[in-house]
Amino acid sequence: MKTLPLEGVKVVDLSRVLAGPHCSMALGDLGAQIIKVERAGYGDDTRGWGPPFTPDGESAYFLSTNRNKLSLAADFTRPEDVVLLQALIADADIVIENFLPGILSRYGLDADLLLARNAKLLWCTISGFGPHSRRPGYDFVVQAESGWMAITGEPAGEPMKTGVALVDLMAGKDAAIAILGALAGREQLTTAADRRIHITLQASALAALANVAQNTMVSGRDASRWGNAHANLVPYQLFAAADRPFVLAVGADPQWPLAARALGLHDLAADPALATNAGRLAQRDHVVAEIRAAVAPRNAAIWVDALERVGVPCGLVRGVQEAVQEAVRGGNASPRCGIAPQGHSRVRYEPPLLDEHGKLIRDHHWSAFHHVPILPVRPA
Repeated sequence: MKTLPLEGVKVVDLSRVLAGPHCSMALGDLGAQIIKVERAGYGDDTRGWGPPFTPDGESAYFLSTNRNKLSLAADFTRPEDVVLLQALIADADIVIENFLPGILSRYGLDADLLLARNAKLLWCTISGFGPHSRRPGYDFVVQAESGWMAITGEPAGEPMKTGVALVDLMAGKDAAIAILGALAGREQLTTAADRRIHITLQASALAALANVAQNTMVSGRDASRWGNAHANLVPYQLFAAADRPFVLAVGADPQWPLAARALGLHDLAADPALATNAGRLAQRDHVVAEIRAAVAPRNAAIWVDALERVGVPCGLVRGVQEAVQEAVRGGNASPRCGIAPQGHSRVRYEPPLLDEHGKLIRDHHWSAFHHVPILPVRPA
C-alpha cells in the first residue's frame, strides 16, 4: 500500500515503558508521525532495561516497542522545552501519556487547557487504575489483582503471571483502538471532554478474562487454574511425546473421532459417550490418560503430522528462538525492528537513539519528518 492509512496524523507521545509506547508504535506502523518525548539525559525507562543490549548499547526491550518514531529529549523544568511541547501539541492530532494525575499540569501541560486550544486534539491517558487513582500502573500488580494469576499455572502450584507483560500490551492495543475510533468520528466529538480518552490496565485486564469471567458470572463459582488444560474443552491441552511436548486442541465435536483415530485410539473414537464435549468433559481423566499413554512412545512430529492430515488443530511447543527465527528467515522480523506489523502497516523508521532527532524537531517542528530518511519497502 503506497499511502498508509494514518499518513499525516500527528502524535505527541509523552508515555514511557510499554503500554503507551506500544499504542504509539501501532499508530506509527499505520503511518502516523510520532514524536516520542523522553526525559533529557535518561530517556525512556526501558532504555536501561537489560541485558541484552545491542553492540551500541540499545536495550532489546526498548527496541521491541519504539520503531516508527522520532526522539526528542525534553526537560519539563525548562520553560523553552515546555513552550516547544505546547507548540507541537497545538498542531497535533493526538497526545498519548501515562503520567500520574496532576504531574503534567504542574509543568504547563494541562490536558484541558491544551484541548481547549486545539479543537481537533485527542488526548489519551493510560493509567493503572483510572484518572482518580495515584497508584502506579504495573503489569505484574494488575495481573495479580485482576484474577489472571489465580487462573495461570499448574492446579497444585502457586499463582503465576504470564510470560510477557500482556496486560500492558492489551491496554496499549485498547488505547490504539479507542484512538482510531475517535479519529474516525472526530467530527462528532464536540467538547473537550469528548476528546479525552481514559484507558486503564485494570479494565483491559478484566475485559481480557473474556469467557473465564463470563463462566464465573454465569455459574457463581470462582475460576480455577487448569495448567495446560482447558476448563471447558477436552482434549485441549499439552501432551508429552517421546522427544518433546505438543498441544492438541479439539475445539469441535466433529474433530474428536478424527483425532482419536489419528492417535490410534479407535475404541475411544467409537464410544458414543465421548461423542460430545460434555461427555468427554465428564470423563476427562480417562480420555487424557488414554491419549498420554498413546503418544508417549513416538516423537511429537509424527503425531502432529497425523493430526494435521485430518484437520485437527495441534502444534509443537517451540522455544522463542525457534519461533522467531522462522519469522527472521521469512523476512518478517529483524533484531532492530522486531516482528513486522500486519495489515496496511509497515516499518518506516528504526527505533531512535535518545534525542536522535532533537535538533531537527526544535528547528522544524513537525516538518522534521521530511528530513528523516524512510527505510526502503521490503520486496513482497
